[in-house]
This record gives sequence, C-alpha cells and structure tokens, in this order.
Amino acid sequence: MKNNKNIFRTLFIFCYLLAAWPLFAANQVQGIRIWPSPDNTRVVFDLKEAAEHNSFSLDKPDRLVIDLRDTSGGSQLPNITGESALIKAIRSSGDNNSMRIVLDLSKNSQANVFTLPPTAPYGHRLVVDLPDKLPEQFIPPPAIRAARDIIIAIDAGHGGEDPGSIGPSGYYEKNITLPLAKRLLALINAQAGMKAMLVRTNDYYVHVNRRTEIARGQQADLLISIHADAFTSPQPRGASVWVLSLRRATTEVGRMLEQTERHSELLGGVAEIIKDSANERYLAQTVLDLSMNHSMTTAHQVANQVLQELEKVAYLHKSKPQAASLGVLKSPDIPSILVEVGFISNPQEEKQLRSANHQHKLAQAMFKAVKRHFEQAPPADSLFALHRARQHKVSAGESLSVLAQRYQVSVADLRQHNQLSNDSIRVGQVLRIP
Repeated sequence: MKNNKNIFRTLFIFCYLLAAWPLFAANQVQGIRIWPSPDNTRVVFDLKEAAEHNSFSLDKPDRLVIDLRDTSGGSQLPNITGESALIKAIRSSGDNNSMRIVLDLSKNSQANVFTLPPTAPYGHRLVVDLPDKLPEQFIPPPAIRAARDIIIAIDAGHGGEDPGSIGPSGYYEKNITLPLAKRLLALINAQAGMKAMLVRTNDYYVHVNRRTEIARGQQADLLISIHADAFTSPQPRGASVWVLSLRRATTEVGRMLEQTERHSELLGGVAEIIKDSANERYLAQTVLDLSMNHSMTTAHQVANQVLQELEKVAYLHKSKPQAASLGVLKSPDIPSILVEVGFISNPQEEKQLRSANHQHKLAQAMFKAVKRHFEQAPPADSLFALHRARQHKVSAGESLSVLAQRYQVSVADLRQHNQLSNDSIRVGQVLRIP
C-alpha cells in the first residue's frame, strides 16, 4: 500500500511539472527601453532568451503588433524607460506559451524589427526601429554656415543602445564621447569665423552611414569623430588619430558614381554641367577624385596637427596618423578624422577620461589643432581666408608709411592694429592689415 502511495505521489508531481513546464521553459520580457532621436525611435525589449517573433503593422489607428512565441506574458509589462512622441503606449496580452505586444503609434512608421545577441552589458534583445520624418521643429536649417564660416561636424561615438567599449569600472565609452564633443563644440563656436554642429546631440544611436550624411547636409569642412579605444588586456594606453584608407576611399568614390541621383549633392555646382552622367562619367570621376585627394590630404594635415597638440596633454599610443576602413571615415568628399582619446580599458586612463579637467584639456588640444590648420590653409570663401589675405610679410626696403600707402590705410591705424609702440618694423615681420 505504501509503495502505491509513493508511485501515486511521483506520478502526481510528474504530471504537475509537465503541466507547468511551459511556464519554466518560456522566454520572458525583462525590460523595455525607448531611445528617441530626431529621425528615429528605437525600442529595445530585453529578453531572457533569444526571441522567436513575427510582426505586422495595422492602421486606423496606427499600430505595430509583435508576437513572441514560447514567451510567458499577459497584460503586465516590466517598467519602461524613456519616451517618444511617436509611441503613445505599449501594451501586451498572452499566456504561458505566447505573448502579443502592441505599440500604439501616433503616426505610421515602417518598422524594422530584428534581434541582437548578448553584448555586454546587455543580454538577448528584440529591437524595433521606427523611422520618423523630422518634425518641423527638428529640421536643421539648409546649412548653419554663416557667411564665410568654417563648419566643423563633431561626431560623439556610439550612443543610446550602443554603449561602445566598457571600462574596468563599468563606465561606458558613450558617456565620455558626448561630454567631450560638447566641450569642443563650445570652444569652436566661441571662435569668430568657425561654427560647430553635433552629429548627435543626446544619448541616442545614429547609424554610422547617417553620421557622414548629417555632416554633408550641413556642408561641413571637417568631420571629427571622437572615440575611446579598448583592448582585451588593461596594459595598452594612449591616444591616436585615424584617417580614411585609400582603398576605402576608392571604393566609396565608385559607389557614389553609381548613385546618379546624388550627383548634385556630391558634386555641387559641377553637377549642373555634367547633365549626362552615363556619357560623361569620366568627368564625374575626375571631380570626385579631386575631391577625394583634397579631403584625404586635409585629413592627414589635421590629424598631424591634432597629434602634436594631444602629445602636450596625453600619452600617444600612435605618434602618426593611422589609415583604416572605418565606417565613419568613409566619406571621400569630407575631410574626416577619428580621434581615439585614450584606452577606456586601461584603469588609469578610464579614470582620467572621466575627469572633467582632462576632458577640457583634450577638447582644447583638438580645438587648437583645428584652428591652426584652418589659419594656415583656410577655405577660399572663409572668414579665415579673408583675414589671412589681410596680412603682409615685411620685405627689405619696406617701411610702415610705404605699406600704409599701399593698403590705403593710415600709419596710425596700421601701428595700432599691430600694437606697435613706434614706426619701426623688421624684415620677415608679419603685419595685420586693418
């Protein structure tokens, strides 16, 4: 009799576990994060396991429906962090075997739903990208270029769902690059004749292809992408500067030539002359090659200047510009550099990179280098070029009165403008002409 009771108890437990098995085996939604940006909203569902999903859109009203198989769920969702004007609500229903998630949208959006494998600090994720046309208030002006201003596009690496590299203390690369970019922005905007714009202005993700497009849309004279390096061991340290490799540049030029609808954007006014791109492809090729050569030469010059200044405030990992096929450096028509300000994987440098004082020094170094480059080689239509043209290097036999007559200014103005105590000048001296 006792054996029968044991057998019965064992069968009961087995049947109970069998009935409850879906509950134990099911996937679970553990968190929901919303990352808004000016032209896209990303929703990330943190999951216990890899997701098996289907999705479809509905209208009147606009909704995105996601069905998760083998996922326990109901009307209760975990806490949601972040918000977006595009998402009115996120709700769910289901049982122990499946879960339906509905995103109520304020407007139609062609959603892209995909999964991501675990990458520290995140586990399995289901990602929903919801493109959004720029609202009126977020549309940048056709160009923020004031008359003769030099435009610098500053790209803070990573952002949003992409934290970048992670330091020994758990600090994210994205939390270094954006504050540093904002410091550089302030320094450049305080300089007459220069304007800066941020590729991303807050903690959201911008696809690498969009970064160069944003810079091009603002007619940038230079793109600076700021990152922090990392390695599998803590020993490597120091800053480095990267430029576009010739192989990548050549590939991008070929790709641009195929995109005939973008020739006016890439070739500027020359595109009005090159009407038939099929018959005059060689001319378009020549123009883009010249643009590429100019951009790569400029990038190398700026990179060398930046390294010279960084060496004064930081240890250098590489003392010369490094060439690479990095996505953010892919634009052959915009001079572009990527600055690795140090190794976040090095405990000492991670601590240093988090320091506001050190970030200020790094921003100052980059600003001084960029300013010096454009003072020495300003774009022809810039305020810097105008100022450079109003300088004179004194030659033998020249006097202050002779120069005043030549430039049609008074001797007193010439003296005051150059802070001269008398009329004496020396050969080789550079005078600024008022």
